[in-house]
Amino acid sequence: MKLLEQQPAPWYLAEPMLATADAMAVGSGRRPQASLWADWAELCKVRLNALVLCSVAVGFLCGSAWQGKVAWGGLGWALLGTALLAAGASVLNQYLERDLDALMTRTRQRPLPAGRVRPATALQVGVVLALLGLLVLVIGTAPLAALLGAGTLAIYLGAYTPLKTRTTLNTLVGAVAGAMPPLIGWSAATGTLESPAWSLFFIQFLWQFPHFWAIAWLYREDYARAGMQMVPVLDPSGRMTGRLLVNHCLVLVPASFGPVLMGLSGTWYLAAAVAVAAIFLLSAWWFLLRPQPGRARLVLWASLIYLPVLFLALIGDGAWVAITAVNS
Repeated sequence: MKLLEQQPAPWYLAEPMLATADAMAVGSGRRPQASLWADWAELCKVRLNALVLCSVAVGFLCGSAWQGKVAWGGLGWALLGTALLAAGASVLNQYLERDLDALMTRTRQRPLPAGRVRPATALQVGVVLALLGLLVLVIGTAPLAALLGAGTLAIYLGAYTPLKTRTTLNTLVGAVAGAMPPLIGWSAATGTLESPAWSLFFIQFLWQFPHFWAIAWLYREDYARAGMQMVPVLDPSGRMTGRLLVNHCLVLVPASFGPVLMGLSGTWYLAAAVAVAAIFLLSAWWFLLRPQPGRARLVLWASLIYLPVLFLALIGDGAWVAITAVNS
């Protein structure tokens, strides 16, 4: 086994392993309560889905600023509904991919391939969570938000998941689903989708390509073992991946200016956007010069810094723009 596969993956790439004592207890038929909760947290991808909720909140707050009022109760319902929906989607995704996960080093210890949770139980819980999430969005926010949530679920499970082993275009399809949370948040706040909402969608859509390609290149051997069709799997040298990383980071720069052009934010956001875009682009260019695992991890970390900083600047600057407009 290669050295890369022997290294423990960080939380956003792989989930925690069971301790020896817990594994012994599972083997004897006794489940420690901590292990049970950890397994379901892993199935629901709690930490990863926290990023989804942040995107929903950004969309909601930007939509609220656009219409000139904030309904904080609506934000709570939007976050609750999306949290349930995202958890259900994560459980159902792992149910559908349990056989593939069993083939990969970084995922074979997940609850389903490791046999710690029964597939039938995961299926039932996933369906219930997803339906509850859609119900909360319908009742607590707006029909459009629920419709977008249902569309995200359909794309994620019905298109992206099966396409992973069939075509490299799965990344494109997955990016569409992954960019929907800001639209869900915006529509939950306004009941509609104005053009500024789509600027948030395109930022998150474009951001996902370098983010996931960096991950896929790091774990290309694992993905190849499971038959995953990803560009980095077909590019062991990393040269094609490097060019794609740089090109998408270059396209992301003007896309990041969209909120300014549409009046959602001002100069402070623009300065932050230029700074984090430059860091992201430099990390991609450095990988292109010499594709190495350490440099791919740098691209990954740059992507993880880029989106939160950009959205925080958007919210902060957008609030300042709104306050200035009211007082003028």
